[in-house]
Amino acid sequence: MAFIIQENKSLKGYNTFGIDAKAARFVELSCCEDYESLVGAKMLRKDSFFVLGGGSNVVFMDDYDGVIVHPENKGIRMIEAHDGFYEIEAEAGEVWDSFVGHCIDNGWYGLETMAGIPGCVGAAPVQNVGAYGNEAKDFVTKVHYYDVTTGEDHWIDNGECRFEYRNSVFKGDLRGRCLIDRVRFRLHDTFVPNLTYKALTEALSRQGLTNPTAREVAETVRRVRDSKLPNPKQIGSAGSFFKNPVVSAAEYERLAEAFPGIVAHAVGNGFKLAAGWMIENCGWKGCDRGNVGVYEKQALVLVNRGGCSGREVRELADEIIADVEARFGVRLECEAIFI
Repeated sequence: MAFIIQENKSLKGYNTFGIDAKAARFVELSCCEDYESLVGAKMLRKDSFFVLGGGSNVVFMDDYDGVIVHPENKGIRMIEAHDGFYEIEAEAGEVWDSFVGHCIDNGWYGLETMAGIPGCVGAAPVQNVGAYGNEAKDFVTKVHYYDVTTGEDHWIDNGECRFEYRNSVFKGDLRGRCLIDRVRFRLHDTFVPNLTYKALTEALSRQGLTNPTAREVAETVRRVRDSKLPNPKQIGSAGSFFKNPVVSAAEYERLAEAFPGIVAHAVGNGFKLAAGWMIENCGWKGCDRGNVGVYEKQALVLVNRGGCSGREVRELADEIIADVEARFGVRLECEAIFI
């Protein structure tokens, strides 16, 4: 058994909110073989373990009375190149933003607008991470995982992942039973920028970048994110705390008439509303509740004002959700996960 089991492990340094919870048992996996060994050891049971990567979207309510699995396995490989595309495999412990940068450096394009997203590669298909017009579902071809209930390993393809907005089969039927060790992506050999989001095009325009390179797009995305989101090394947070709700065209028309200036983006047959705009218009921006508050630069972000508990975060989130629903008739959902 190559991995080491640690008991009563502090998780404060493993979650970006900086909540000082403890794990009954903590296992760090440094290679793909560790995953097979851990599953074979039958330490993991359904709903009794949690995979903690970068810890950027997790809020611990209490100490965790189970096994925390922390992926540290690294590796990026080109599997094949064909018809203008590359098949790239990355291991679960790769830091997502470093992976994006590595792809750009090697001429594998598509992930540029998702630069700066915190977390690890293994979490990308679970959460279907996305930003500025792209999501993981646009590039993930296969996911390899171990089913702890059977001990078997599987490759599943994009369609089987059942990707939706910030959702997937890993948060549905496979929740609490699978351990992802690697992910494959289909990336382009030619860079074509996705400039569908106004905030990104405006940021590029301010720099005089009318024909940006992939690296310039990624660097601009990182700067835009940094201007809105706190550095977790300085201020604890879980990044964007709430999902941007999607409503029908008819519902959007109702809201636009009642609330001129409401921020929204057309998606499919409906509109994605800016949750941060609604929260700010309810007067929450910069407000504190005890040791937790709403970030003064972006109302979508909840922050740790110093020694906050997960329960304080939950109470503030619930209060904001109720307030937004009362004012706009739209119920927000948390993007962050409460454990």
